[in-house]
Amino acid sequence: MRFFITLVFTTLFSASVFAGQCPALVGEIDQKLESSQLDDETKAEIKAMRDKGEALHQQGKHAESVKVLREATEKLDAMS
Repeated sequence: MRFFITLVFTTLFSASVFAGQCPALVGEIDQKLESSQLDDETKAEIKAMRDKGEALHQQGKHAESVKVLREATEKLDAMS
């Protein structure tokens, strides 16, 4: 029983942690895109990833959202 309670608590807590990261990552991407000197094609690709991540967040798929948004951030950092 103790294991089950711990599992439920961990699952619920981790979902809220991911939920809070999504808007912060979206803001970080927006800020970096504004100041970047990337070509239009690369900006469009990163913006599409950002939009997908935001849509996943709104659907409640926070872990997937964080994954996509981190990929966009990493790509943006690599290109800058």
